[in-house]
Amino acid sequence: MKAVLLHAYGDAEALRVEEVLKPQPGADEVLIRIEAASVNYADIVRRRGDPYPLRTPLPAILGSEAAGVVDAVGEGVTTLHPGDRVFAFFGGDGLGGYAEYALAGVDNVIKLDPRLDFDVASTLVVAGVTAFQMLKDAGRLKPGESVFIPGGAGGVGNYAIQLAKILGAGCVIAGASTPERRQQALARGADHAIDSTADDWPREVKRLTGGRGADVVLDMVGGAFFDQALAALAPFGRLVVYGTASRKPSSFIAQRLMPMNQAVIGYYVSHWFKARPDQAQKAFDTVAGFVIEQRLHVEVAGRLPLEGATEAHRIMEARQATGKYVLKPSLTAP
Repeated sequence: MKAVLLHAYGDAEALRVEEVLKPQPGADEVLIRIEAASVNYADIVRRRGDPYPLRTPLPAILGSEAAGVVDAVGEGVTTLHPGDRVFAFFGGDGLGGYAEYALAGVDNVIKLDPRLDFDVASTLVVAGVTAFQMLKDAGRLKPGESVFIPGGAGGVGNYAIQLAKILGAGCVIAGASTPERRQQALARGADHAIDSTADDWPREVKRLTGGRGADVVLDMVGGAFFDQALAALAPFGRLVVYGTASRKPSSFIAQRLMPMNQAVIGYYVSHWFKARPDQAQKAFDTVAGFVIEQRLHVEVAGRLPLEGATEAHRIMEARQATGKYVLKPSLTAP
């Protein structure tokens, strides 16, 4: 079978399409014929060799999530059968979804509603469930509260803006780096969009919230951005950390949280699927339901063959993506 292999950490050109042996499912495993594999920033982090939270072992097949059809099941699997349409989530063990076939543990495989197409379904966890659980489970967003969402034109940001509105947020403020991307965030439902690369963006968040700050602030950047995020947080606010795109540490001092009863919460979707799979699958079903009801719009910006993995990574690293990119093994490279 064909798969996108990573033999050495590096830039997007490190990805190579190669012929490898088709895997066979072991106990409690499911073999899936991949119809669509979502490309996520987490894949880029792993390709670079950065910890997420651990470094991905090599050689690796990247791809955090995919959708397809069950090809075979291993011993002990009774809830899924060949021919079932499914979503699969993969950890960072180097055996992901950028391939014609992929193995997943049965707890990480969810049967799909027939109304969901594969391309959209393949994007529903790393961006969709992450956004939903950060707002609801980690951030404990209540109706009427305010939220600040950086990366408002990106994959997680697109979901988070829409889901915050669905959950009843009173004021949704998006951050983005260019006027065009801020306009995209507004088009997706944000009440306000600000330049989150400006040094004084926390002051703008406070101005837009009547001086309080946002009740929930999301941070996928880390470093100096984390300190700014704390400055933008309201009394009793919750700062949810889900990434370190800056690749730099913050100067966090826990005592800073005490005067206004604030909280910092980490979020990592892989751990939810490992430690609380039932709750993670419930979140998936909720997000999928919003899509089916057409309350949540998923923009698939590009559909590429496996050979397009390098191109998709380049687009995402350049911050040019305005929606999700998926790899489709059935497509033929030009």
